[in-house]
Amino acid sequence: MADNSKTEDTASDSLEAAKNASNKKEKLADQVMQNPQVLAALQERLDNTSLTPSSYIETFPKAVIRRIDALKKLQVKCAHIEAKFYEEVHDLERKYAALYQPLFDKRREFINGEAEPTDAESEWHSENEEEEKLAGDLKNAVVIDEKAEETNVKGIPDFWFTIFRNVDMLSELVQEYDEPILKHLQDIKVKFSEPGQPMSFSLEFHFGPNDYFSNSVLTKTYKMKSEPDKTDPFSFEGPEIVDCEGCTIDWKKGKNVTVKTIKKKQKHKGRGTVRTITKQVPNDSFFNFFSPIKVSGDGESLDEDSEFTLAADFEIGHFFRERIVPRAVLYFTGEAIEDDDNFEEDEEGEEEELEGEEEGEEEEDAESDPKKESSQPAECKQQ
Repeated sequence: MADNSKTEDTASDSLEAAKNASNKKEKLADQVMQNPQVLAALQERLDNTSLTPSSYIETFPKAVIRRIDALKKLQVKCAHIEAKFYEEVHDLERKYAALYQPLFDKRREFINGEAEPTDAESEWHSENEEEEKLAGDLKNAVVIDEKAEETNVKGIPDFWFTIFRNVDMLSELVQEYDEPILKHLQDIKVKFSEPGQPMSFSLEFHFGPNDYFSNSVLTKTYKMKSEPDKTDPFSFEGPEIVDCEGCTIDWKKGKNVTVKTIKKKQKHKGRGTVRTITKQVPNDSFFNFFSPIKVSGDGESLDEDSEFTLAADFEIGHFFRERIVPRAVLYFTGEAIEDDDNFEEDEEGEEEELEGEEEGEEEEDAESDPKKESSQPAECKQQ
């Protein structure tokens, strides 16, 4: 009997101790939950957890996750099919480039004064035809002898140079000493890689005889890749430029605008004598375009400045190919630039309008809810 009594007392003591411990935990929990900082930290953690898609997916049963993995595998296959689609698009671009070329050749002839357009070829009805007719009548009323002057004008003077000045992306690259050279630019062509060759395109800048370099053609080749990255296949969004090659410009003596000569004084440490030396250093110029930064083939990453320069180079090359060469006359007249500006303004207007709508909705919600109110000839050599 005594043993049983001891056992009951021990059990009673344990139960009492457990109750006391439980009471202490509850009191401590109440104190913690009344701490605003603790509550804020806990709420932030819950919010982050609920907003993370991966954490949401991790709550699925294994069978569902297995099906999601299967969908990802299908998505990779879709990316490879998309890559083949863009390869065929490149083939189509090459095909249609051959159809465009006779028109571009005729454009070159008109620009450089190698041929004159017929009356039928030069007939163009402008949107401002009445204004132009009035201006023409006024011009005819002025008695001046323009015929002699017109006979001296060959082709369309400074055609490509004017495009460089009109397009901000290009004018930023052009220095004052580049201008007389660019006035000798006669044509820009785009050439696509041949069938069976790695995807690429080349820009050819054709120059007339000049006092600066002996090349008749300067080239820039952009290498492209149209395949999903093995380590990140879901990032594939079409062909991308991965590298580019320029060419060697054969500058005539003293005419290289990509370098400048500076004089520097040096003082001898022992004798104290001073001498002046001259050295060549890089110089800002559009013609640095033909000496691009080389992408490292051994996987080494470029520094931030080099990456930015290379990305800008790729953008310029793409712009020449997609906009400048196909629509050259519209960039010469400025019409294409006005279209680009209007498009950008429309986008900004839409954003502002949407922002205004969102603000209006918030104000309406605040009014309805009081809680919220308070809470190739002599082509240059490839580098």
